[in-house]
Amino acid sequence: MSRLRVVFAGTPEFARVALEAIAAAGHEIVLVMSQPDRPAGRGMKLQASPVKQCAVSNGWPVAQPRSLRLDGKYPDEASAARDTLLAAKPDVMVVAAYGLILPQWVLDLPAHGCLNIHASLLPRWRGAAPIHRAIEAGDTQTGITIMQMDAGLDTGDMLLRESLDIGDDSTACLHDRLAELGGRMIVEALANIGGLVRTPQPAEGITYAHKVEKHEALIDWTLPADAIVRRIRAFDPFPGANSPLDGETIKLWAAHAAPAAGASATPGTILAVTDAGVAVAASGSTVTITELQRAGGKRLPVADFLRGFDLKPGQVFG
Repeated sequence: MSRLRVVFAGTPEFARVALEAIAAAGHEIVLVMSQPDRPAGRGMKLQASPVKQCAVSNGWPVAQPRSLRLDGKYPDEASAARDTLLAAKPDVMVVAAYGLILPQWVLDLPAHGCLNIHASLLPRWRGAAPIHRAIEAGDTQTGITIMQMDAGLDTGDMLLRESLDIGDDSTACLHDRLAELGGRMIVEALANIGGLVRTPQPAEGITYAHKVEKHEALIDWTLPADAIVRRIRAFDPFPGANSPLDGETIKLWAAHAAPAAGASATPGTILAVTDAGVAVAASGSTVTITELQRAGGKRLPVADFLRGFDLKPGQVFG
């Protein structure tokens, strides 16, 4: 395997895993690009992204432009980034959950162009939140696509594609499995750079994974139980499925669906409370909640949660 000069562009934990895999495979990280530091935590102090933290700890140079568009809102930052990229002389640029649109001048700059690690089986779930949306939609499989980037949104030719079963994973669990798979696959792609077959994405089966918004986390109890349980899994860890109860917002972290028990109750009504779960009426079915959290509290199994919060049949979520 030839040692490549790699520019890496990414921001969250998913991308950090890939960056470390590329470095471990022996490639030279000549530049790391990541989103600007953002306020985070209770003190809202500026915090570096996981990718930047990884770069700093390894002594790799970092660039954090707010935009790469030379004719955009921050042309000076884009121009400085271009100078930095040209000086880096990359063989290839690897992009994973970076968060900035790459203009054509960036795509054209590395000798082998820009490769993207996308957490879905393209063309299904192009866009910002493919892991969440795959779980929410009830997909049985997802995977990683390594793509040769073009100017569109996740529209480039596919180079490698590998699937895995979703099972009962939450977004948190599936994210970690996909991050590991993405790291392995990008190393494989770099080992075969220049020799990979480019397969255009099919015109059929295109869907878009729109960014998850906080308001989506509010549970609609008029949905069937299966759909509610999928949303609870999809929104773990962010934004955390929730439902109001007696003026307090309760987060719901784990649940399973069951057939409706007896006469149909108003959706959201608590039907039964045991240490094994809280049964709540949904549309023609029942959701049994097994892990909950009060505002300011910890995620707790239902038996522990009930020690500090008295739930009773007849109370209504929503």
